[in-house]
Amino acid sequence: MGHRAAERRTDPTHRRAGASQAAPLLAGSCMPVLGSVLITPVLPQLSEHFGDVPASEVLVPMIVALPALMIAVFAPFAGQIVDRFGRKPLLFWALIAYAVVGTVPAWVDDLSVILATRVLVGICEAAIMTACTTLLVDYFPGERRRNRYLALQTVVTTLAATAFILLGGALGWAGWQTPFWVYAVSLIIASVMSTLLWEPTDADADARMIDAHSTTPGRFRVRGRIPWERIGVPLLVSVFGGFTFYVMVLEVGYLVVGTGVAVDDTHVIGWVAAVCSLATVLGGLSFPRVSRLPRGVVLPAAFVIQAVGMLVVWLVPSGGVIVGAVLASFGSGLLLPGLITWVVAAANFGDRGRITGLWTAAFFFGQFLTPVGMAALTTGVGSLTAAVGLVGIGAVVIAFAVAAALLPSASEPA
Repeated sequence: MGHRAAERRTDPTHRRAGASQAAPLLAGSCMPVLGSVLITPVLPQLSEHFGDVPASEVLVPMIVALPALMIAVFAPFAGQIVDRFGRKPLLFWALIAYAVVGTVPAWVDDLSVILATRVLVGICEAAIMTACTTLLVDYFPGERRRNRYLALQTVVTTLAATAFILLGGALGWAGWQTPFWVYAVSLIIASVMSTLLWEPTDADADARMIDAHSTTPGRFRVRGRIPWERIGVPLLVSVFGGFTFYVMVLEVGYLVVGTGVAVDDTHVIGWVAAVCSLATVLGGLSFPRVSRLPRGVVLPAAFVIQAVGMLVVWLVPSGGVIVGAVLASFGSGLLLPGLITWVVAAANFGDRGRITGLWTAAFFFGQFLTPVGMAALTTGVGSLTAAVGLVGIGAVVIAFAVAAALLPSASEPA
């Protein structure tokens, strides 16, 4: 009896969420991943198709990168909306809009129009990712249950990335426009969410934020102060983590082509990218066990594993490309849940949307910087593999910096 009462107090909706709620939220979390990786197998085709467009060597990668910038810009605003007006309405309508604007490049052959629609896709993704992650924490209170589902979010999204890469490679045989039709799947997810999800509240004791300074006893502060002193450093680290995470996602196709694979052999490119994505899954699956170690060990180790893989790509540019890319991807799988639990997991109900939005913005801003940064590094050092190696050196530096920053709390589990 007491146990059930405790469960009731820790469930912000007085309902117990389960797989029926987790499944559509995890599926919705895959939509920003779809935007990132579905098109990567056809990027070489896009580069050839729009080769006569001025600055196409920068603009074509922006087809993938622009949504990440929009997530970085608009996720904090999405966080404000979900804290003030609710999670479910924003999520539902963002999924509908995502299907509409995401499919436009399937029937438009104009690079400027495509880039404009990718801006709108990113705005939708900002709302989707922020609302899905916030609802996962709302529905599954309690540290162990919450962290399990946040780790599962990483695993599911990376598994989806594998499927989307393979699907993008297969559909790429019919032309570079065909994969864009896949964006319509968000309509199905929205219809399921409209039935199975409910709008959480701050009605229970665990989710409430008691305002100690309120003159009304029991009055709940809906919006508290953002704890910048706690999340400032993690947000900065998340920017670099987003950059390193996205290097292999963006560049693996070009790295494979650099080994001699034909630019239109999207099956081979897609399979190599899928193997890297599976390595990210393995990293995510290992996180619940590894997270028992102190966070001051787990996060630096994830950066070091990424760094070793990138250095292998640099130092063994032919035979080492696949091995290095897989190793770096495994490190990425460890890194992502470590970062998100570091920032988001302990947020109170009234702050949760804003803190989730800030983390989402930081991580995806790092992703947006990847194509621009990698293009600049490649130009500066003369080759893509050397640019990847320099990012690996940077990851080592960040690993030591994170270890030093977490040293005072080295005993805290990840």
